[in-house]
Amino acid sequence: MNKKAKNKSNEELDGTQEQSIGNEQVELTEDQMEETNQNPDAESQTTEGEDAEANSTDLVQVERDKYLRLYSEFENFRRRTTKERLEWMQNASKDLMVELLPIVDDMERALKSMQQAGDTNASEGMELIYKKFYGTLEKKGLKPMNAQGEVFDAEIHEAVTQFDAPTEDMKGKVIDELEKGYFLNDKVIRYAKVVVGK
Repeated sequence: MNKKAKNKSNEELDGTQEQSIGNEQVELTEDQMEETNQNPDAESQTTEGEDAEANSTDLVQVERDKYLRLYSEFENFRRRTTKERLEWMQNASKDLMVELLPIVDDMERALKSMQQAGDTNASEGMELIYKKFYGTLEKKGLKPMNAQGEVFDAEIHEAVTQFDAPTEDMKGKVIDELEKGYFLNDKVIRYAKVVVGK
């Protein structure tokens, strides 16, 4: 090989150099070749940086999920305890109301007997006391059930006995109410004792 041919081939290598990778050929400039020779770990450093960034993003997401779960659990707990406290306050007087219901029944019986006996002065005084007492209980959430003539409902009625219905449309309905039922804030505190038509 002569000198001119060697110099020509060296000049071509100085400008650009071809590097074959598999079946493909990639042209590298002289600057790129120097960078590659000087810093062979540049590509591996870039992937390590990307991996670290991805890991930190994953950790942030995991911590965020934990925080959201904890926050939602706390909110559920707060709502539940508030609801329970409200129910407890509304029904705190339940035991007292149940104890007072027989007194209400006795007052109603006394009023009826006084009215039947024709003792108007005593019945008027008793009626005033009864209305005041019963009004106070109603303010605290007491409500009577209306069972007479209603369809028998095992959720709120207690069937004491069954009798033949006086008419066809009274079958399966309440014929008579032996003891009045009551609600306290829409919860049954005493079931109505009733006679059902069959």
